[in-house]
Amino acid sequence: RGFVVVAGCRRGRRQTAVQVSFAEMPITVVSFAPQYAEAFARLNLEWIERFFAVEASDRHMLGNPQQTIIDPGGQIFVALDGDRPVGVVAAIPEGEQGWELAKMAVSASHQGQGIGELLGRAAVEYAWSKGASRMFLDTNSRLANAIRLYERLGFRQTDPPQVSPYARSDVYMELLFP
Repeated sequence: RGFVVVAGCRRGRRQTAVQVSFAEMPITVVSFAPQYAEAFARLNLEWIERFFAVEASDRHMLGNPQQTIIDPGGQIFVALDGDRPVGVVAAIPEGEQGWELAKMAVSASHQGQGIGELLGRAAVEYAWSKGASRMFLDTNSRLANAIRLYERLGFRQTDPPQVSPYARSDVYMELLFP
């Protein structure tokens, strides 16, 4: 699989695309556009429903990504296999709390191929390029593969500064930027 990812998102620098050859089919990571709203919701609902109950806050965010993520200054990244969305992640500004890495999902047919890591790196780079000093996430201890992915991205488990808005969350992780 060949991947095209956003790179060089350092503060004050222009974003560029880099292609890395991995196998036969290209995966491209792109920024959110309205045509990806349905895929953002669908991919997230698939994994949440498989492991947990969908919460009101999930439905609100997934049903209104422009208003809840993009308009406040965040970004959603979409992994495309050809023109088919197969993964998503959001970087959401949270005021004094920093930035949240949220709503990461990769379709079951494309898991285990490094797509989650590409999406996570895009979200981390985006937050850092916007001046973030830290990024955080809430997850669940049942999602061991996701926790290992977040650790590869530099996140470390720590005590949460406040109660999570998600009933399913029992792990809080944070990434501090230099």
